[in-house]
Amino acid sequence: MARLAQMAGSLFPDTVGLGVMSIGAAENPWPEEQPVVAHAVPHRQAEFAAGRAAARMAMAAIGAPRAAIPAGEDRAPIWPAELTGSITHAEDTALAVVASTSHFRGLGIDIEPDAPLPADVLSDICDGDECAWISGQPAPLRWARLIFVAKEAAFKCQYPVSKTIFGFDVMTIRIFPETGQLTARFTRAVAPYAAGELLHGRYVLSAGLIIAGFIDPAGRA
Repeated sequence: MARLAQMAGSLFPDTVGLGVMSIGAAENPWPEEQPVVAHAVPHRQAEFAAGRAAARMAMAAIGAPRAAIPAGEDRAPIWPAELTGSITHAEDTALAVVASTSHFRGLGIDIEPDAPLPADVLSDICDGDECAWISGQPAPLRWARLIFVAKEAAFKCQYPVSKTIFGFDVMTIRIFPETGQLTARFTRAVAPYAAGELLHGRYVLSAGLIIAGFIDPAGRA
């Protein structure tokens, strides 16, 4: 888990707290959280518990008190006042990032195996510009998987602000392999984000995993 924490931590500024928890090793969800998974299968319950435990570790990392993280009707985490964050799950591990809303409006993290994206879903995930870019790279479907992970992380990042659910076509990803940076550009307006507005992120490919992280700084218009 130390290697995974190092990878994920490299994607975010020091003002962001990180937590990592093995699935199956976490305490039970807090009472306020339990209704979310009351009727879920055991693995989903363990996954949820690990995600909430990782989030509380991330809270502690920035000096915030541990608190319950229930979910809304949209199933998105409801963070304590003055905090924002994001949770993701690998095969056997949960990761979470948390920060003060005085620093960030939103955070997004997502993780997937470093494996080619199935070719039959490529057109659902990638737009024409993205397909053109990956076609010039070695192992294009591997880069397509990164685009998928980046879009998931960018969506999580913007959702606390927009409260809007949309498809993969609403953001287009640009990858900068030489620096490990990412941008997610809105292809249409999603209030309060304007068409053409960018979110900035980073990615890492290591240990058979892809992790992408995005930040939305506080104080943006």
